[in-house]
Amino acid sequence: MSRIVLDASAVLAVIHQEPGYDKLTAPLLAQAVASTVNLAEVQSKLVSRGWSPHEAWEDATSPVREAVPFDAEQARIAGDLIADTRPLGLSLGDRACLALAIALEAPVYTCQSAWKKLRWKIPIHVMR
Repeated sequence: MSRIVLDASAVLAVIHQEPGYDKLTAPLLAQAVASTVNLAEVQSKLVSRGWSPHEAWEDATSPVREAVPFDAEQARIAGDLIADTRPLGLSLGDRACLALAIALEAPVYTCQSAWKKLRWKIPIHVMR
């Protein structure tokens, strides 16, 4: 089965039904994975907004089929991406997401418009 990768902004858009969330249809979400780095980011944002830690984790992981552990290969790829992504202001979490997509050779979904400027072999879908 093919996979798509969601970054933290895409997961949050689904949870809060923010603009662009509807681009992630049920068939796409059935293929969705996210890096554990990005899910920690989502959980942190939800807890800071008043969710209990348990509820935040449940909500953070609900839009994805699989939470993919951040491994050594992804860490190396994320580190390699710094030169290309620093000018765009991308964070370590953003690079972790991109590293997963590159490792899986899967399209990635985000709500961050700066990602439109990235040109790689993986498709990048900016949802708004």
